[in-house]
Amino acid sequence: MASDERTAELHWQSATTLAQQIKRKKVSPVEVVDAILARIDKLNPTLNAYVTLTAETARREARAAERALIRRGATLGPLHGVPFSVKDLVITKGVRTTFGTPLYRDNVPSEDAPIVARLKAAGGIMLGKTNTPTMGWIGATHNLLFGPTRNPWNLERTPGGSSGGASAACAAGLGPLHVGTDGGGSIRIPASFAGIFGHKASYGRIPTYPVSGAWSLSHAGPMTRTVADAALMLNVCAGPDERDQYSLPAERVDFVAALRGSLAGWRVAWTDDLGLADCVDPEVSAVCARAARAFRELGCRVEEVQPAWPSPRDAWYEIFCGGIATRLTPYLDRRHEIDAGLVRIIEAELRNPPSKYVQAWLDRLAWWQHPRAFFEKYDLLLTPTTACPPFKLGLDNPTEIAGRAVGAYAWIPFTYPFNLTGQPAASVPAGFTADGLPVGLQIVGRRFADVSVLRAAAAFERLRPWAAHRPPLG
Repeated sequence: MASDERTAELHWQSATTLAQQIKRKKVSPVEVVDAILARIDKLNPTLNAYVTLTAETARREARAAERALIRRGATLGPLHGVPFSVKDLVITKGVRTTFGTPLYRDNVPSEDAPIVARLKAAGGIMLGKTNTPTMGWIGATHNLLFGPTRNPWNLERTPGGSSGGASAACAAGLGPLHVGTDGGGSIRIPASFAGIFGHKASYGRIPTYPVSGAWSLSHAGPMTRTVADAALMLNVCAGPDERDQYSLPAERVDFVAALRGSLAGWRVAWTDDLGLADCVDPEVSAVCARAARAFRELGCRVEEVQPAWPSPRDAWYEIFCGGIATRLTPYLDRRHEIDAGLVRIIEAELRNPPSKYVQAWLDRLAWWQHPRAFFEKYDLLLTPTTACPPFKLGLDNPTEIAGRAVGAYAWIPFTYPFNLTGQPAASVPAGFTADGLPVGLQIVGRRFADVSVLRAAAAFERLRPWAAHRPPLG
């Protein structure tokens, strides 16, 4: 392959491949960063995935990474020279972090969040910040500061949210590694809508700091085009941090090596509605059912189930929306800088007695007994990631599913329950609708069982590889 052709394809290479090629001096970090920045220059004006670029810093760090390759005795991290992006809800030292709102348009943090610091320490090169709705309040990506992010598969659809800038960038080849956060589905929803892999790590597996309004629900995790790349990110980012008192102790596990294990004999439950969905799009259900059946080919015992769990929606809603409302209440005198739908939520939450928030916590703790008992029998739970395909750009939530009117958040009955429990959960690309829109399958594991979720996702990826499916952007 000619040199210019090789460089042109660098933006589609996995982080795993890039890290190996860089260390073997088969490709230069400068070539990699330049190729991806060129791709960003070409496509970001259309997609609006990145809202802040750190191009010059990235190029400077790439040159330093290149010099380190020829320096005798230099210690190279596992991500040496590999680019990554950071969601604009996650703080970055010296780089603007707006939380998706004009209220913080000039906010420049003085330190990195733990996940960012660890990616940098591993040799990663930050490209910039990706778009998010205000404080991550919805499962779509648009805000009053930067406008909407478009889905690479259909520019008139949302890439999901709240990590929608990350999902669009990942799907379009604007970098191999992307930091997402998830308080109700915000890694898994956009992963499903953009046809990529997203892993909501166990609560505390990757430390978060500072706390968000929905701190007890919010997980950090990788968004990538391959499972191996997500495992590579977890190897780097997992482990305790004193700034996060809920961060988990370090596990003696190599997440990349753990991908190779067998699933033979695993008990796997499949449901297309979890007993909680008001309505599921028939195409989504059919695509995910076919994907679930494929787990039989991996040696699993797959059983269709209908859990009779009571809905935890009210508990999740109160903890999630109540927390964000509390965070933004001091800014109500600047309500013109807050999304209209979010203002309504804040005002409604302010009318509630404090006991309602406390009761939601008690209800949450009680509800855990249902999935706890369920996972005593099953190793994994499979569901659609969302109840509908990507919806129209600019909507906060879809107004209908398969012709049936639905309320806000009715389309994410599969994701938010596992923010309440803290369990690991991932979305894998399962297929496409007749209109060519991606559909994701959610894989939920037992408490703390990130290895099981990643191993299952990797096995499914080997059986039904998806990375070669690319959006029609050129």
